[in-house]
Amino acid sequence: MGTTMPEISISTVLKRLNLRTENPGAYLGDPRAGNQGWSDSHGRAIVSVNPATGQPIASVRGCTARDYAQLVEASADTFSRWRRFPAPKRGEVIRRIADVLREHKDALGSLVALETGKIKQEGDGEVQEMIDIADFAVGLSRMLYGRTMPSERPEHRMSEQWHPLGIVGAITAFNFPVAVWSWNAFISAVCGNTVIWKPSATAPLCAVAVQHLCNRVTAEFGFPGLFTFFVPAQHKAAEAFVRDPRIALVSFTGSSRVGHFVAREVAQRLGKYLLECSGNNAIIVDESADLDLAVPAIVFGAVGTAGQRCTTTRRLIVHENIYDHLMERLVHAYGQVRIGDPLDPGVLMGPLIDGAAKKAFRSAVQQAEREGGQVLHGGTGIKGAGYFVHPTLIAMPSQTEVVRQETFGPILYVLRYRELEQAIALHNDVPQGLSSAIFTNTLQHAERFLAADGSDCGLANVNIGTSGAEIGGAFGGEKETGGGRESGSDAWKAYMRRQTTTVNWGAELPLAQGITFEL
Repeated sequence: MGTTMPEISISTVLKRLNLRTENPGAYLGDPRAGNQGWSDSHGRAIVSVNPATGQPIASVRGCTARDYAQLVEASADTFSRWRRFPAPKRGEVIRRIADVLREHKDALGSLVALETGKIKQEGDGEVQEMIDIADFAVGLSRMLYGRTMPSERPEHRMSEQWHPLGIVGAITAFNFPVAVWSWNAFISAVCGNTVIWKPSATAPLCAVAVQHLCNRVTAEFGFPGLFTFFVPAQHKAAEAFVRDPRIALVSFTGSSRVGHFVAREVAQRLGKYLLECSGNNAIIVDESADLDLAVPAIVFGAVGTAGQRCTTTRRLIVHENIYDHLMERLVHAYGQVRIGDPLDPGVLMGPLIDGAAKKAFRSAVQQAEREGGQVLHGGTGIKGAGYFVHPTLIAMPSQTEVVRQETFGPILYVLRYRELEQAIALHNDVPQGLSSAIFTNTLQHAERFLAADGSDCGLANVNIGTSGAEIGGAFGGEKETGGGRESGSDAWKAYMRRQTTTVNWGAELPLAQGITFEL
């Protein structure tokens, strides 16, 4: 483990982000409510813990039912005005927020590292992702294009246009406590929606900090209810949020188990939902692969964020002719991974998020051993303060039950293959379908992997790893991953409703399909 302690104090980070040791658990979006729009309720304290030390950082006060009612009302009121605000001017608001994020990137990145355990470099990278998606949204605000199409009726014009949905609900997970919200919030906002955020109760301070930063801009433009958030004091409040018919779209990031609940409840009220759920991502390494490229990509994909990314590399499918050599290189590389305080610049892997995650890690290793797995490296937790474990490499005899599950931790299961068809079949034979990759210098193998009967994932890469998706492409996956798409490309359409319009500019009323109707 790393021993050099960083010169970043918790008190300094909190002060720079306008946080206190006790913070409101909801922003109501209406300054007339008092306390500058923040809740003054004294619900149950939700304590944020530094996973590197196991010690409290600060707390938020749980949101009450009264708080929730106020913020939904403020969000609806803001939407009635925001949707009439020209889209390019909405983009200007997001551009200004990006400038505030640039100004506070270091402090917010440090808070992400403190609260979630991801290393400082990844924390800063997450804030940069917010800035990047904001820049994308600014450009998008001038490109919400509809289409025109020919009408079969004379002197008629047909076209389509896009309108905002209303209130968008964003439910995010601890592992990306700010970036995933921004994917939804910034794109949704330029589309004309308002956004209510339900962050993870494991990382509530990040949400409070982001809300403070956004408020500097939204209040200035006269739209304080554009972005609101709440951390519910009780689990049932989050369920009520999902069921609330006033929430036009629920965007959920988290486990497939909870994703099933969200889909069912929103569908029952005929609402819209967007799901980004579990991943069980694999890399195929064929006989022609450049291992100087493959090894660092595998290690970063499996070890980054301590294996707590939805795009973490969890399975490695290796050609039998290079298996022994690759394992030798990987075991050596795993031995070089420095574990410790995520704010230490020399550390490559921080802790798991909490004690439950550490317990699940150990349980998965034990199950893999019962199913015939051989631990090549790691496999144990690290004693002492915090929730640290060793990055783990396990050779498996086949794709057993534990391999088919998503364990949120730095465990990489390794499988052998002989023919590419066998590798692709192994790759696809899991319930999840988020990210995938192949390392090869054979053109035919790369194209076979990308073909319609190749990778069945939403993301497919050649000679790069499974994690680190850019914001320009639509992000999401298939099967148990949920089928949602966020971020770039035309993912903005999920946050709008399509309207087909027909204008008759003539003096007669011809009907479609040649129908005649005469009175």
